[in-house]
Amino acid sequence: MSDDRLMRIRSAEFQAMADRVLRVTELTSRLNALPFEDDAGRAELFARILGRPLPARTTVYPPFYTDHGLRLDLAERVFINQNCTFLDYAGIRLGERVMVGPKATFITVGHPVDPGERREWLSGGPIEVAENVWIGAGATILPGVSIGRDAVVAAGAVVADDVPPATLVTGPKAAVRRRW
Repeated sequence: MSDDRLMRIRSAEFQAMADRVLRVTELTSRLNALPFEDDAGRAELFARILGRPLPARTTVYPPFYTDHGLRLDLAERVFINQNCTFLDYAGIRLGERVMVGPKATFITVGHPVDPGERREWLSGGPIEVAENVWIGAGATILPGVSIGRDAVVAAGAVVADDVPPATLVTGPKAAVRRRW
């Protein structure tokens, strides 16, 4: 799925995605209920959620949430703090040494703005986070965004546009852009 492509909600592709979401929700529920010291149990569940083991020296603190898992690509030495959400159907890639603060949210899919189409279609775009980026606590990264190497996304920021390398972005971005 890309920005210029829509997925019909009543389609085989959507049904396959919905089936995967139910399976991964069950797996993440089990993951988040494990005792923290159960490293082997966490590793086994992450392998099932992601379709492969976590990369070397990658740390993910539960609770952890993802809706698909198979399109979440984590490089080595990524650190993800507690209570983060990755809605990854359109793809999320975190480069080496990315740090993600608690309660950060990455969303790759959404719905058209038009009320008549909103319940009929999904739209989306992948999220790409380059090496050595720091995503602050409670930040929200929206579909189709790229974040450049060494950038910092401040706590609580809403990222709706690409972030250039070696920059700091802050603040909410909500503004009236269109009326109907």
